[in-house]
Amino acid sequence: MINAQELTKSYGKTVAVDRLSFEVRPGVVTGFLGPNGAGKSTTMRMILGLDNPNAGSVTVNGRSYRDLPAPMSDVGALLDAKAIHGGRTAYQHLRWLAQAGQIPRRRVEEMLDTVGLTDVARKRVGGFSLGMFQRLGIAAALLGDPETLLFDEPINGLDPEGILWIRTLLKRLASEGRTVLVSSHIMSEMEETADHLLVIGRGRLIADMGITELTQRGSSSHVKVVSPQATELMPLLTRAGASITTATDGALLVVEMEAARIGDIAAENGIRLHELSPRRASLEAAFMELTQGSVEYQADRPDVASAIETAHALAEEEER
Repeated sequence: MINAQELTKSYGKTVAVDRLSFEVRPGVVTGFLGPNGAGKSTTMRMILGLDNPNAGSVTVNGRSYRDLPAPMSDVGALLDAKAIHGGRTAYQHLRWLAQAGQIPRRRVEEMLDTVGLTDVARKRVGGFSLGMFQRLGIAAALLGDPETLLFDEPINGLDPEGILWIRTLLKRLASEGRTVLVSSHIMSEMEETADHLLVIGRGRLIADMGITELTQRGSSSHVKVVSPQATELMPLLTRAGASITTATDGALLVVEMEAARIGDIAAENGIRLHELSPRRASLEAAFMELTQGSVEYQADRPDVASAIETAHALAEEEER
């Protein structure tokens, strides 16, 4: 488990992490999300003892990283996949790490096989592609068979097969009871991989919740209701507190009311339903809505509200 309490880090007058508190629990994949400049990398560096906080603390399984007796066997991390001497081979790099961490040599061969680099193990890494660097970085993180794992943008440079592989790997590691924290800007992949989310903006915690709960809170989440008695149902739902819009095909799009409650109201009033289906916002739309006040670097683009509206329209289009 990773536990952060009032974690704070400043660089001069710039506050990178601001009184950040959270827990990362074992057994689930926790996504660590935030706009550029939100403080994700700085937080990960403090977890690993690479940066010292100005205030607060962070521990891994109850100890600071620097107090762990065998850090490579407790924590594995991928922060910068290309931070490797280009003149070494993949095998030499992992062998050097294994010696430093008093890890058996057999783990080097095992990890090269796990990440699919056995055939290029004796080649210098200076000629590797970004995807190959990522695989080697993941092998290094797994080398000590650690219980806690941190990955910063692990799918960068991976092809579709590689993305499916890392997704499956992360889920397997979590299913083994390990603590897995993954930072990424690829919302679609986080939606497929993560069980729980930590969202930060400008160094502060914005959300700490399950992915389903977060997406259900998005303004484009709704319940689609199809009924031959829609005109009778609408005022009943409105009086009960729902907000309703009508789709072009006549379906009711209901927000601020759960599907079960809608079904109960229809049944109590003898109204037939042909469809009653919750529709969650995409993680991308929910994330944009949640962080719209925390984006530090913005290009010239449509405003967030317009983007969310577009995402909602696309969701409706998929239903047709």
